[in-house]
Amino acid sequence: MPSLEALAAVPLRPADQVMRLARMGAAFQTRLSFMRQLLRRMSSDRWRFERVRFDVDDNGFGASVYAAHGPERSYSLVSFTRDIPPEERTDRVIAKVWDGTFSLFDGIPTDEDIARLAENTPRQEAGRFRASELVLARGNKSLRLFEHVVERLSRGEQPDAEVLCDVGYLMRTTAVYGSGKFGCADRLKIAERPELAAPFQAEMLAVYLIRWLTIDLVNHVARCRGGDAAVSLDPDHARYLGIGNSTGLGMVPFLVKYPELIHNWVAARETALARVRAIATASDADIADFVGLIGRARRHVGEWRVEDAAQGQRIDRLKADLSALADWCGEGLKTSHPWDAAYRFAEEAFSPEGQELTVSLLLEERGDLVDDLGATMSANGAFALDPAMALGNLKDLIDTHYGWALGIDYDDPTAQERFWYYSEDKLEPRLGERFKEPGAEREMPLSVGRDAARLFAAVQARDPAEPVADFLIAHPEFRHMVRRVQGAAVAPYGEIRDNLLAAGVRPLDVLRFKLAFFGVSKFDPKSDLWTRVNMFQGAPLPLELASGWDGEWVFPVRPGAPPTTAGEGAL
Repeated sequence: MPSLEALAAVPLRPADQVMRLARMGAAFQTRLSFMRQLLRRMSSDRWRFERVRFDVDDNGFGASVYAAHGPERSYSLVSFTRDIPPEERTDRVIAKVWDGTFSLFDGIPTDEDIARLAENTPRQEAGRFRASELVLARGNKSLRLFEHVVERLSRGEQPDAEVLCDVGYLMRTTAVYGSGKFGCADRLKIAERPELAAPFQAEMLAVYLIRWLTIDLVNHVARCRGGDAAVSLDPDHARYLGIGNSTGLGMVPFLVKYPELIHNWVAARETALARVRAIATASDADIADFVGLIGRARRHVGEWRVEDAAQGQRIDRLKADLSALADWCGEGLKTSHPWDAAYRFAEEAFSPEGQELTVSLLLEERGDLVDDLGATMSANGAFALDPAMALGNLKDLIDTHYGWALGIDYDDPTAQERFWYYSEDKLEPRLGERFKEPGAEREMPLSVGRDAARLFAAVQARDPAEPVADFLIAHPEFRHMVRRVQGAAVAPYGEIRDNLLAAGVRPLDVLRFKLAFFGVSKFDPKSDLWTRVNMFQGAPLPLELASGWDGEWVFPVRPGAPPTTAGEGAL
């Protein structure tokens, strides 16, 4: 195997290719996704898991505490489940009650801590929280699947695998807040802890423990209902159940606000892809493993069910792409640099979803080349502005990294039809129509393309030798954009290279991009503004992790599905 330095010499895909909305909206999880990183660490470090408290009634309502014990620290999910009226159950941010509310506590909570959280966690944003709380979350049951599973278990039967396949989770979270929200601990408190240093590890741990709770709840309620006749979920059915998530516009400003962080995410993935593409040969075993992985992916995609017609068509095309990839591998991988050949075949022949799933497949079997890059995906702060840079150099940077924005006519109303703002009641991002709705004067600073074009025009009118400092004295309104442009020189993947104000913009593309880095699967769009997804489906259970799970869990298929024959991958 060549050195990592030699492998990294293969060119990375350019930002103008991978940071376009159409491709961002076709993203898939990879080995570097944050859920995958978390579970690999917990398995390798032999984390222990403990149900500390389970004070719930026969219907599963009450307080619970679930602890995860790492090598140096413990973290506890403090949960409160309750019965709520059907008319008050909603996934929208305007909800005031939920089936479950959760706090991830730093350590093991005392009775006093639990009593305090019982007063505040169910209130969510209206509650009061301390730095001992790392994450605040809430969720609602999938009532149909929850009842189906309980009823089957209470009669001594496992749930119908097809019904599990239709939904895939017992509860879906509607918000998972961390990093200082509502008084919880700031990111700086945990950033240096090895187990939480990668992005969103505390949030992913909270969701993983919520999944454990939901499995315990159906087992408990089934036993209360069925008595001695009841059985528990077997491991295959339990493992297939993930945690759903409903995600909307709130994720979009994050990707604009933290360009250095987003660059590090994408640069890690693109470096991993370049390393794999640089491998000179593939053994027969490598090829057999890859073909088998394609077969599993085909079955997984065959179980991806959505109501959205456009996404349904994309899934149909993806199935055809995977079939073509499986057929191509027979001879296509018997060449020099076979994985590069596979990527180039996908790039030439496949849809964006087919191309990006091929990237996921290529990285999957090469943990030896990929996993170390997880340590590069965090960021420590914002870019520092360079006041001494000459305006001529700044102009060149704008032309290089924002050329996509300079050709847009911002006098055309369709180029500025949308504006982003915070709602007054929930302080959540919203998307308005500039020429039909009031509020554009309170627009959030997400107009990167428009601001880059305006900065370019202002710089053109000045002396190229003039330093940035003098320019900003005359034009302080461009300070934020100058910093972004200078940052793009070292973090080119940090910028979404499309106009977020344009008519027809799909925030869904941005949501999917971020969620793919989380590690979710089975995107289920409900509009261009929000989607449902599945988290941790197929992931090992806590006791399996504690015993040292040595396998991966990508592309899960329903329990009882016939084994995949290498190369066959029937749907």
